[in-house]
Amino acid sequence: IFYGASPMSPARLQEGIEKWGQIFYQFFGQSECPMVIANMRKSDHDLSKPERLSSCGRPSPWVHVALLDPDHNEVPQGEAGEICVRGPLVMGGYKDMPEQTAEAFAGDWLHTGDVGKLDEDGFLYIVDRTKDMIVTGGFNVFPREVEDVMTTHDAVGQVVVIGVPDEQWGEAVKAVVVLKPGVDPSDALVAELQGLVKEAKGSVQSPKSIDLVEAIPLTPVGKPDKKAVRASYWEGSERGVG
Repeated sequence: IFYGASPMSPARLQEGIEKWGQIFYQFFGQSECPMVIANMRKSDHDLSKPERLSSCGRPSPWVHVALLDPDHNEVPQGEAGEICVRGPLVMGGYKDMPEQTAEAFAGDWLHTGDVGKLDEDGFLYIVDRTKDMIVTGGFNVFPREVEDVMTTHDAVGQVVVIGVPDEQWGEAVKAVVVLKPGVDPSDALVAELQGLVKEAKGSVQSPKSIDLVEAIPLTPVGKPDKKAVRASYWEGSERGVG
């Protein structure tokens, strides 16, 4: 089973491996770098190393991957930086869009817009999209880290985490959750989900509010449409929708 295009919850991936075995193969790439930036082989989907299920594998041999800070310097081992790429199959630029091309290739690297980390074995972990990062009270919160914790709960079928306007913090962490069939919504469940994140990641990452919904909008390619979810909460605010 090949998967890619959007992060898979490690909890869901573990369920799949337990049911069907080590038959999963992951690709991570983008249109601007048409061959895969990284891939995770079937043998790497090892339940004895559950932390690796949140990885997208190792960089492909013909692609040079670096994690860079805002000044285009490589970040220290284990720290988060923007995933940037060089290689023979990287695009030449966006057609008739010189400004966007210059921005994408700042520092002579293709900037993917994804934030990642590398572990000591060379496995790449996508933390989140740079545009999805939430800044709350001066702290950076990456939604995917919160989403991965929440999907470990038996009641959660799907979740999207976004930042919403907040007078005190600038942005507040909000989770929009679709419960699994047969699960009854309750204030106790909301508090339980908030406590789950607080215990795993700390109080800053724990959602200040959780909305239980019937469905989450999807993009044409089937990804959760965070822009559409975010728009309903930012409509009319000074910041607007990014």
